[in-house]
Amino acid sequence: MENEFVTFIVKAADGQDVEMAIVDEFDFENKHYIVAARVVDDAISNEGQYIYRAKITEDDFVPEKITNHVDYERIVNAYMEME
Repeated sequence: MENEFVTFIVKAADGQDVEMAIVDEFDFENKHYIVAARVVDDAISNEGQYIYRAKITEDDFVPEKITNHVDYERIVNAYMEME
């Protein structure tokens, strides 16, 4: 049986599309976040995870990069404390 997970596409720094899979999600300061990892050969890579702000729409979500470094560090630290 194949593993199924929710995926989305982001643009890498070099402009290529990268498929990501959601591995966790959480709320922090009244905003929703998703933790994602790269999808490699139909499997979730265990080489790093990335956090994105999730803008929830009526029937889906839109991942948003967190561009402010200070905010990103605060969000990562909050997530690490939750585990």
